[in-house]
Amino acid sequence: MSKEKLINKDATVLESLPNNLYRVKLNTEEGLIIIAYRSGKMNKGFIKIIPGDKVKLEISPYGANKARIVYRYKK
Repeated sequence: MSKEKLINKDATVLESLPNNLYRVKLNTEEGLIIIAYRSGKMNKGFIKIIPGDKVKLEISPYGANKARIVYRYKK
């Protein structure tokens, strides 16, 4: 998939789930709660994500129920 078509959103991690999945809440008016997973570079760099962290997501326009975490904002 080309990167131009991905939707970038900010979110807050609500809880950590098994198999490196996370339940996140989008920082929008709707406040949708979706499932997200870490991108490959975050796994390679040993970046830890805990509940309460602010993250940047990439969401596919075709299936908006799953997203990829690409960045964790510094506190």
